[in-house]
Amino acid sequence: MNCGFDYGTSNCALGVTDPTATQTGSVRLVPLESQHTFLPSTVYALDRDFITEYVAHSMGQGEARQSFVEARRPALMRAQRARREEDLEDSDQTLFFGRAAFDEYYQWPEDGYFVKSPKSFLGGTGLRNEHIAFFEDLVAAMMLNIKRKAEAHLGQTLTHTVIGRPVNFQGVDAEASNQQALEILTAAAKRVGYKEVEFLYEPIAAGLDFEAKLTDNKTVLVVDIGGGTTDCAMVRMGPDYANKIDRRDDFLSHTGERIGGNDLDIRIAGKHLMPLFGMDSQLKTGLPMPTQMFWNAVTTNDVSAIATFNSKETKNQIDQLRLDAANPKLIERFLRLRAEKHNYHLVRNAEQAKISLSETLDHTLALDYIEAELAASMTREQIAHSIQPPLDRMLQLMNDAIAQAGEQPDLIYITGGSAKSPIIRQAIQQQIGDIPVLDGDHFGSVAAGLTVWSSRIFK
Repeated sequence: MNCGFDYGTSNCALGVTDPTATQTGSVRLVPLESQHTFLPSTVYALDRDFITEYVAHSMGQGEARQSFVEARRPALMRAQRARREEDLEDSDQTLFFGRAAFDEYYQWPEDGYFVKSPKSFLGGTGLRNEHIAFFEDLVAAMMLNIKRKAEAHLGQTLTHTVIGRPVNFQGVDAEASNQQALEILTAAAKRVGYKEVEFLYEPIAAGLDFEAKLTDNKTVLVVDIGGGTTDCAMVRMGPDYANKIDRRDDFLSHTGERIGGNDLDIRIAGKHLMPLFGMDSQLKTGLPMPTQMFWNAVTTNDVSAIATFNSKETKNQIDQLRLDAANPKLIERFLRLRAEKHNYHLVRNAEQAKISLSETLDHTLALDYIEAELAASMTREQIAHSIQPPLDRMLQLMNDAIAQAGEQPDLIYITGGSAKSPIIRQAIQQQIGDIPVLDGDHFGSVAAGLTVWSSRIFK
């Protein structure tokens, strides 16, 4: 059976063509967690090496499994040692995904291995072979969990898939970065049982979903503001184009950059939450507190920043700053946040504030998991100011796509979780002009479009 797979930075979704639907090509998204058709892109493992073990146990007997086991032998041996030390049976659950991963992390932040948005790390520069191998296993574990849930729901085996991809995974050396990321995704997908794997740009996938609803031909600027990237495409679409297999002449331009919803969350966390931990405070000398360590704490989509924040050098620096601070209690709170690994929780709070402020004008976050009665309040106007730098870059990508196409769009179609924000919608209309802006299914349009494409190319 064919499927469209949106392996997203913030959420994952999987769609299939509904064989029971009366409308040809009708798509449905498969429930992946209770009734939810999207699954947060998170993993919590009791031990990091259990991720590799999970993948190994899923592979049938044969040369592929033998080769995998041999290549991953050190990690698999460590996993067995961790099982003995923790007195874990083979049947005990050691990996948690999606909302369950968040729940485990909130309860045991110091004890396990938690990762959010691993897609943000794909294509990163300076990754050694062992890093790439681990990312293959991490992606494979997530894909395997979703594939199993979907197959159990559908009662059929998924064999062919179209996976969404951003225009560029990273901003540095984009060509090499894209190749590395696609190789990781392909290896993971083949490892979990997909026989054929194809890729499609995410904004184009979102446009294909939208195209099915058009009754007239239009030139559309598709804007997909995902968790990790913002991707734009100018596409001719409508009834005269919808059934074409070769759409190359219809895609007038596309732009993309590694700037997305996660970057907005990081800005909100840095500007509105980190001051509670000493950022923007002063030293006893009257000089301002150094800020880089605070930004490293919340830059959870950057492996280097998180590694630096978790390093012994940063611990020593914070210890010294506690002695030098005019208000040492704030730095003590920061030390506690670091020791208890609450920085991911804090960024998640910032994301929740962003979502809430799409509906209301002010919001208060309870941070009592750090300290009793600790809270932070913010308004929509305040966060609009805080997120302006990444928002400006998103708007530039839209303008660049229009400039490359050499014509104005008839309408703008926006999708992706962060696109729900009225701040972003208002900025688009102010920047690009009086062009109708339409909303898609902010979490499902890419998966739906990928599914449409899979039904066309896999026969």
